[in-house]
Amino acid sequence: MSIKELLFAVADIWMIAVGFTYGIKFIRNYRNYLLGIEWIIVATSGTNFLLYGLLKAGHDSPMYTAAAFLDAFSRSVGITLILVLGLMQVTHRYKPSVAVDIGAFALAGVAGLLLVAFHDEIGLPGKLYLVAANVVTTVFLVYFSKRLWDIGERGHAVSAAVATACGFVIAATYDFVRIPGDDAEHTIFYIFALSTWGLQMFAYYRAYRAFDAHNKRVDAPVMTGGAPVVA
Repeated sequence: MSIKELLFAVADIWMIAVGFTYGIKFIRNYRNYLLGIEWIIVATSGTNFLLYGLLKAGHDSPMYTAAAFLDAFSRSVGITLILVLGLMQVTHRYKPSVAVDIGAFALAGVAGLLLVAFHDEIGLPGKLYLVAANVVTTVFLVYFSKRLWDIGERGHAVSAAVATACGFVIAATYDFVRIPGDDAEHTIFYIFALSTWGLQMFAYYRAYRAFDAHNKRVDAPVMTGGAPVVA
């Protein structure tokens, strides 16, 4: 195994560990099924991607098709709309219904299938849509970071902002920039991408946890009949 392949495996394992660990925590600790399931889906995608790389499977492998679908699933709706709806549970006290949860993942599934099945037909408009969806999501994530700063969680605000900036760079270059010297499988690019996606899931979970703790501190005096605390 070359150094490049080793770095790819380490970056992928990092993303897998973060996705499964914090996906389960989102569900167990906060009943946030949107973020929990999406984190687990990203980790599952990373697991499939790791096996694909280690086995050196070809583009005719079912693992390649699965990787393409899961990638499109998350880039189109998962780490865009689903991420925003999930974070709104702390920023706006939003409580999605079961129908919203199911509908969001169904939409992501349909989007993923269309982007894979009609990849050649959709072409450039599909790639531009993925960038546009990330731009809109990034705007919300900047707002999320600012809210963290405003409530005094400045460390989490900075880490969320840095993760968001890195994620935006990856999304903006994904389909349009080739790193000089990279191989046909874009191994160098994916080392950066997988590391970044793991960082995003790690930073957003910790920021969510801090925001939720702040909300509970604000709510506590009201629940106990004391004077309300100004956020």
